[in-house]
Amino acid sequence: MHKFLKLAIGFAMATVAGLSSASAQQSMADPLRKDYYANLKGKKVVFVPVFMGLDLTEGWSKIMAKQAKDLGYSYEVRNSNFNTAAGAQTITSLISEKPDVIVVQNPDVQSYAKLLQQAEKAGIRVIQLNMKTNYQTTGFVGADVELIGEKQAEAAVAKCGAGAQPGKILILAGPPTSPFSAYMLKGYENILNNNPKVKVVSVQSTGDYESAKAKSITQVVLQQHPDLCAVLGVWDNTDVGTAAALQEAGKKPGDVFVTTSGGGGELACKGLRDGMWQYYVSYDVPGQGRDLNALIMAALQDKNSVGSTKTVLYTPLVTYTPATLGDERCWSLDTLR
Repeated sequence: MHKFLKLAIGFAMATVAGLSSASAQQSMADPLRKDYYANLKGKKVVFVPVFMGLDLTEGWSKIMAKQAKDLGYSYEVRNSNFNTAAGAQTITSLISEKPDVIVVQNPDVQSYAKLLQQAEKAGIRVIQLNMKTNYQTTGFVGADVELIGEKQAEAAVAKCGAGAQPGKILILAGPPTSPFSAYMLKGYENILNNNPKVKVVSVQSTGDYESAKAKSITQVVLQQHPDLCAVLGVWDNTDVGTAAALQEAGKKPGDVFVTTSGGGGELACKGLRDGMWQYYVSYDVPGQGRDLNALIMAALQDKNSVGSTKTVLYTPLVTYTPATLGDERCWSLDTLR
């Protein structure tokens, strides 16, 4: 009994000692927090897209706008509406206005290159988004487009390279000067050149990623090559037209293997469910938005001279097929956070 009482008293004393120790703990302010938020006040970020109204640009913009609102800096969009001259004029005006960061989606590899260089010389940090010029600015966030091309080409070879005759492939590219189109073609070449299992029967531009043009090109090529095995497409919005041409020609889903790419939005899943394409490479807009916001924050806090830091972030790619498709993998504007 006495032994038990001693143990109880000892336990109670240890508990009180523990409580005394806990009450002695003190709170402490994060030494970086105050300057972090204060540094963002009055800062300005401007997004210059090729065109708003697309799932890609609307998705990126929503993610950027949310961070700006949460952290208290200014954010706005200057839409060039697929007009390169208008976009160039916008950037020229911004050089005079001097925002802290310009986020730009380039229409091609040349048109904005000198202007982006001038912007950085004027002290404005420039982040290029998914479509870059041949001038490297403070940052680039986007897909490794050459890798997208390689993945699509590998899938086409796996589908079309098993027959006695080489499988016939149609390549539908974007604008000839588009960095996205040019780098993707290089990825195709890395796999398809000198590959005797497949034969590229046509490489054609869809103009400014025009769905109607993709449809008309596919119709003509099907007339010339009714045994067409695969189509390598540059973008899901464009390849809606490709799928329509195949359907009107009486082809069932999968008769002609269609590969395409995009940001992984609702159209990606719909296209797989409806048989518009059988292999999809996503560059994951939600993931890109997170990386983009991180690069914007780094730029806004950078105290070094503009141009002294140059960062490239290739966003991880995700491949979708009908067998691996899950609706939760395709985002919408309502689900973006």
